[in-house]
Amino acid sequence: MAELELGQHCGVPECRQLDFLPFVCDGCSGIFCLQHRSRDAHGCSEVNIRNSSVKPDQHKSYPCSYKDCNGKELLPVLCPYCEKYFCLRHRHQSDHECEKLDTPKPRMAATQQLVQHIIDSKKSDEVKSKKRKGAKNSETAAKVALMKLKMHACGDKSLPQTERIYFQVFLPKGSKEKSKPMFFCSKWSIGKVVDFAASLASLKNDNNKSTSQKLRLCHTASGEALPFEHTLETWLSDKDYPLYNGGNIILEYLENDVLFIEDTESYFS
Repeated sequence: MAELELGQHCGVPECRQLDFLPFVCDGCSGIFCLQHRSRDAHGCSEVNIRNSSVKPDQHKSYPCSYKDCNGKELLPVLCPYCEKYFCLRHRHQSDHECEKLDTPKPRMAATQQLVQHIIDSKKSDEVKSKKRKGAKNSETAAKVALMKLKMHACGDKSLPQTERIYFQVFLPKGSKEKSKPMFFCSKWSIGKVVDFAASLASLKNDNNKSTSQKLRLCHTASGEALPFEHTLETWLSDKDYPLYNGGNIILEYLENDVLFIEDTESYFS
């Protein structure tokens, strides 16, 4: 009677154990026993070849540091203040409750430079008179425009009516459209307002990159570029230059060292 050939011998020369349920290595395709089935145990010849073919960081992702958020990004989105990584949804300071986020303070350097510029170019009495008259006119005009804006403005339809703030947004010079009616959430940061407005108007937005220019939201009365970390409701209650629900606002590309637009009237003519 012929002898039955059951099982196979382990491929490790020092072992050669007969195994009735042998393992096949998916690297070198060798036959091994239970003890030598792992690549390290039998010194697999394919380990170094396979490892060298995998590029470093080929599948690396950057998880969001915000509490209870499971979001990940393929490219790093680093907060320049707390130096932690976040997803696009939580990249602004107010959205991830940044530990370096300070309570909005009076506009230090920007305000000082702006005030000095105004003082040097105009007489103090004329500026005060025009400011009072301009603020009153802007408030009245905003109330009149608000009803029309509510009919035509585009925005996030899921926002509660009580949190919606409407603006006629004047787009950067050279854009196909001069302006566009939009509404935003009063609790959003200025940075988030800029991102949302850029998306609605199909504008190039590289604010998350280290570029020489940034897309900024600017005040129509003072021309000041509003700080990204401030909230919209902070400016609605500003004593010197408040924004008005139904009023105008300017979007423009500015160099990093530019703090305000000098000729705001050119956007409306």
